[in-house]
Amino acid sequence: MDLPSYVYIMANRRNGTIYLGSTDALARRAWQHREGAIEGFTKKYGCTLLVWYEQHPTLESARLRERRMKEWKRAWKVREIEGMNPDWEDLYDRIAQS
Repeated sequence: MDLPSYVYIMANRRNGTIYLGSTDALARRAWQHREGAIEGFTKKYGCTLLVWYEQHPTLESARLRERRMKEWKRAWKVREIEGMNPDWEDLYDRIAQS
């Protein structure tokens, strides 16, 4: 049985640095980014705000969407974020409680 999976975007501030990833455990993964528990890009650039996510039925489909989105221009990613979250609010509390 496949678990729901997610494509997500972390940011350091509105219109700032963004990071695109995929996972089958969104709350845990967002927490890891927020706490700096993972060495790498998000820790280096302070991408601690979960500003966008999209659910997929399988991790394979989430990873495919992630790969495609990584080819997008930044403006297209910003448009995706602002379509769901126009104020670039941190969505972590919303998903951590579900």
